[in-house]
Amino acid sequence: MIVAACSVMSVHAAELPLTVGQLFERVETQSRALGAARAAVDVARQGVEVARSAWLPDVGANLSISYLGNTLITSREFDEAQWAHTPHLGNSLSLEAQQVVYSGGAIPASVRLAELQQRQAETGVDLTRQQQRFLALGQYLDLFRLNNRMRVYEQNIALTRTLIDNIREKHAQGMVLRNDITRYELQMEQLQLGLTTLRNQHSIANHQLCNTLGLADGDVIIPDTTLVKQTLARDIEAQWQQQATASSPVLRQSTLGIAMTEQQERLARSEMRPKVALFAADNFNGPITLEIPPLNKNINVWYLGVGVKYNIGALYKSNRKVKQAQLARLKSIEDLEVAAQGVNNAIQAAHTAYEQSYVELATQQKSVELARQNYEVVNERYLNQLALITDMVDASNLLLNAQLQEVDARISIIMAYYKLHYLAGTL
Repeated sequence: MIVAACSVMSVHAAELPLTVGQLFERVETQSRALGAARAAVDVARQGVEVARSAWLPDVGANLSISYLGNTLITSREFDEAQWAHTPHLGNSLSLEAQQVVYSGGAIPASVRLAELQQRQAETGVDLTRQQQRFLALGQYLDLFRLNNRMRVYEQNIALTRTLIDNIREKHAQGMVLRNDITRYELQMEQLQLGLTTLRNQHSIANHQLCNTLGLADGDVIIPDTTLVKQTLARDIEAQWQQQATASSPVLRQSTLGIAMTEQQERLARSEMRPKVALFAADNFNGPITLEIPPLNKNINVWYLGVGVKYNIGALYKSNRKVKQAQLARLKSIEDLEVAAQGVNNAIQAAHTAYEQSYVELATQQKSVELARQNYEVVNERYLNQLALITDMVDASNLLLNAQLQEVDARISIIMAYYKLHYLAGTL
């Protein structure tokens, strides 16, 4: 059953070679977080249209038809009552229009605030894009690291298998003990277990990356093997700091936050200013009930003019709102300085780690060279019965660890480089 299940999975699995550029393209089209950020931009864009619509005139209409009863007329002492006939069908039609001329700055501030909110949402898309690309890249490089580790293990397994065959030949010749074979068979079991663990980790990492990229379950992503051979730029820290200042979405969001609080302050101040509007109206009513007896006729009245509205209470209420907006603006300035400091520190730390990763790679390459030389010397001594089997095991483990560390060092350089781009907002 297990063999059959594995066969079915292998039939449906598809290998998908993927470069870093193709990885980012798939993030662009498949990331749900990025899709949600784009939806927020659409909402903010519509908010701008809503804010601009405040400049459009307000037009209202009212139509009613009613039944009027007869009119009762009495004296002031409520005697001498008499009824006056009233036309029973009543009608009323009114039209009103109003156009804001001056809003005290409220409408322009609202429109500008909505535009800034749209830019904030667009910056949110850029920030989400950076985050999702860096997340996918981390999974991609982890997959790359696991692939290389599996390759190292497979090479060491093949080397150990060859060594076991050589030892068995010597055992058949009576030159070594059976215990020597057992030691390396134990070594082989440990290598096989390590390889199985790596394969399981690879399966998990591959599944997670497939989900991130919206790929079918069972697809096997093949990272670009030329990635570690590419020459990466080694710009000085000042260039990265300058790039971050110009491109970081985090800093752009903080800068937009200052502009938004400035518009909120303008909105608070607008409440302390008069509002001016042009208005026009037309009323068509019937019957005329102001006459006694009522006249069964229609009357039409129209008018237009200029209206000024001023909220006197705003003089002693809105000043608190203005003070609150001013404090919010000062806080947003502080937030920008804190964000700039955080980005500066992150860039400095990432650049230091990037430079250090090259030193680590050089060290690991030297370690691999020395471990390989040591293994060859010990192997030769062992074959000539000048070294113990424990010496061979130690030399083999030393070579394996050195090779794994070199693989990790190469991946660390790539990760550190792209982390700089991520922090600078240029990933």
